[in-house]
Amino acid sequence: MTKAYDALIIGAGHNGLVCAFYLAQAGLKVRIVEARDVVGGAAVTEEFAPGFRNSVASYTVSLLQPKVIADMKLADHGYRVIERPISNFLPQEDGTYLKLGGGLERTQAEFRKFSVRDAEMLPQYYDALENVAELLRDLALRVPPNVGEGLRTLLDGARQGRRFAGLSLEQQRDVLDLFTKSARTMLGSWFESEAVKAAFGFDAVVGNYASPDTPGSAYVLLHHVFGEVNGKKGAWGHSVGGMGKITEIMAKVCRDMGVEISLESPVDKVLVDGGKAVGVKLVGGEEIAAARVIANVGPKLLYERMIDAADLPQDFQRRIRGFKAGSGTFRMNVALSELPKFTCLPEPGEHHQSGIILAPTLDYMDRAFLDAKQFGWSKAPIVEMLIPSTVDDSLAPPGCHVASLFCQQFAPELPGGRDWDDEEEAAADCIIDTVEKHAPGFRASIIAQTRLSPKGLERKFGLVGGDIMHGNMSLDQLWAARPVLGNGGYRGPVKSLYMCGAGTHPGGGVTGAPGHNAAQVILRDRGFFAPRWR
Repeated sequence: MTKAYDALIIGAGHNGLVCAFYLAQAGLKVRIVEARDVVGGAAVTEEFAPGFRNSVASYTVSLLQPKVIADMKLADHGYRVIERPISNFLPQEDGTYLKLGGGLERTQAEFRKFSVRDAEMLPQYYDALENVAELLRDLALRVPPNVGEGLRTLLDGARQGRRFAGLSLEQQRDVLDLFTKSARTMLGSWFESEAVKAAFGFDAVVGNYASPDTPGSAYVLLHHVFGEVNGKKGAWGHSVGGMGKITEIMAKVCRDMGVEISLESPVDKVLVDGGKAVGVKLVGGEEIAAARVIANVGPKLLYERMIDAADLPQDFQRRIRGFKAGSGTFRMNVALSELPKFTCLPEPGEHHQSGIILAPTLDYMDRAFLDAKQFGWSKAPIVEMLIPSTVDDSLAPPGCHVASLFCQQFAPELPGGRDWDDEEEAAADCIIDTVEKHAPGFRASIIAQTRLSPKGLERKFGLVGGDIMHGNMSLDQLWAARPVLGNGGYRGPVKSLYMCGAGTHPGGGVTGAPGHNAAQVILRDRGFFAPRWR
């Protein structure tokens, strides 16, 4: 084996970089091995046509923890986020549209076009959502109680449960609703307009291969609103330079602290000796020794492909086989000669700087999921379009634009033995047709495109089943049970093996929280906090 490290991290995605930062800050000798030729994992910016650059997979900012931003001093190195003027824009099938965001009064005025009652209910809904979101913010940077640790489990659970116990009965009911009910049921108790319910319900199916009628889908809606941009809670924005700018800065900060980052170094196997992780073997044959191995990859990839089954407990193997992964996501980038002209609002405006949601009702979203379950992908998919070049002219030539198309629902595995490589082009054409219905001329404006089916996402980024969350965000796979109850505290079932990716609490999105929390656990297990640890 080559020289030993205090910590070896598999994967240079943002959580791996965050974890490496805190470990290096505490004085550990850290090395990261990354399969691709760039850092960033799914948070990368790439040129996909001459002069056109865009975020390839992850595409928007809100959930990155303010503590991580401050501790790593990202703003000092060029981190900058431009907030959307409004959150979302939803064209409707009857030629109308709804804008969400831009302040309470503006949103209420939009809602009145569809329902006066819904406009009146909005402040109460926001308050209810914010109370629960604040609970999640509080838990995000806390290590979940690890079941099986006796008194410590009880004490940790009691500490983290105090916040919930301090809520009023009405607020506790809201928590229960959001964690257990379907998005349709929960939203139906608040609003009557189908357009209004769709405006909020879209967040319930982002990265979620499910219907808005699926129990627990209300939580996924909540998961997307507990972030903030520039101190404004619940806001979303664009990272100048794309999502890859964030991870480039993180990598620079890590390197400045002595972290070694090895690119084009895919891991073949985690090496286990005497029930303890002792290093990794790379695909090329090199073995690297380390006192601890930290995996910034999904649980399915780590435990089913990188570790010998003989090194894992049988019950754990069975439960990992049952761990659900597959977000139903299809991702496209397109280079455009002009801005899309939407039939309902053709002129350039703030709606081009928002999330453009092509999913007018919850029924539309439900049909998309049922189509995917039966046929493999929806003939009328859910599409979110962002056009970041409207606020960041570094991404496209003058007069041109780039657009991200984040699309649901596309089955992780096609039925009947069909292969995504054979159907990716047809699915992409269907997505473009969907946009064309709302913005005639869109297809003709496309100069170039890239497309990533669920299989493509797995092949490029190691996301098993194309799951952008590293595993479903369902109630049975959250908090102390993410990925498996008893291993929900960032520790694997093998000694000196840790997890720091989105397959751990608090889950998917560019948050940095798993990396931050895993570092806390690693340093605690080391037996002391080094002087430089904050």
